[in-house]
Amino acid sequence: MFDCSPARGAIVASLIGALCAVAACDKADPGPTAQEQAAAKANVEAMAQEHADDTAEPSAAAEIEPQSDVLSERMAYAEVDDEVVYGHFAYPAEMAEPLPAIIMIHEWWGLNDNIRAMAERLAGEGYIVLAVDLFGGQTASNPVAARQLMLRAVENPTFASSNIEQAYSFVNDTAGAPRIATLGWCFGGGWSLNAAMLFPDDLDASVIYYGRVTGDEDKLRPVSAPILGFFGSEDRGISPESVQEFEAALKRLRKNHQIHVYPGAQHAFANPTGNAYNAEFADDAWLKTLEFLRQNLAPDDS
Repeated sequence: MFDCSPARGAIVASLIGALCAVAACDKADPGPTAQEQAAAKANVEAMAQEHADDTAEPSAAAEIEPQSDVLSERMAYAEVDDEVVYGHFAYPAEMAEPLPAIIMIHEWWGLNDNIRAMAERLAGEGYIVLAVDLFGGQTASNPVAARQLMLRAVENPTFASSNIEQAYSFVNDTAGAPRIATLGWCFGGGWSLNAAMLFPDDLDASVIYYGRVTGDEDKLRPVSAPILGFFGSEDRGISPESVQEFEAALKRLRKNHQIHVYPGAQHAFANPTGNAYNAEFADDAWLKTLEFLRQNLAPDDS
């Protein structure tokens, strides 16, 4: 039974009762160039090849229980194109004050049960987690449907940008998170990096699991968030060369970053529902993720 003390009750009431109808922040983003749009669409086709034989069915590895009791709700956090957007909001049951937040961004299957389970697992580590929905409430159960959802999102990047901007406003303003990170896989990994560019002075950490990255120094230069990236040496969708260019640009810019490339790992090596799942690499990446978040989301000692 959840012990709703006055202090905790006020926090939970403000979170669960809030319908976030904030307008998207005006970032004056010119949007992607034609070349970037072409690259994004090429990435969709690469993902379709990488996931051609995968399914979205959960496996035993996706059923790991959180370390501590967690509460969760279907939560409205944004309004985009006159449609209310709902995400999965999870937080520790014993939360008595605002906690650091993580905006979790789904892979190409959408906001499904696997992502909700991961949000709750991460919340069990002492965070509030908002798993966003960039597919307008739809999920895919096969690669053909997933390709269509990802392609539609790629063709309308302003929807995703506005969505994530409002997700940031939700955890920052409504939930009162003192620090905020993003974390995503595959399609969501690329958007975790995009979020660091959308909020170059505000985001406190960005975690990228085999998402599309860039070596463009002009885009990376404003980013202040520490970056943690995980990639596979045998990934045919996110090429090792693109990862090397990304890491080289971060080094030249003297950005705070950690890039891990697992030898022999394929794309989606951390996805327990995929054929490329590698438990050893996935467990190692998860432990590194938790340590990275502890380092960058912990409150100042002062």
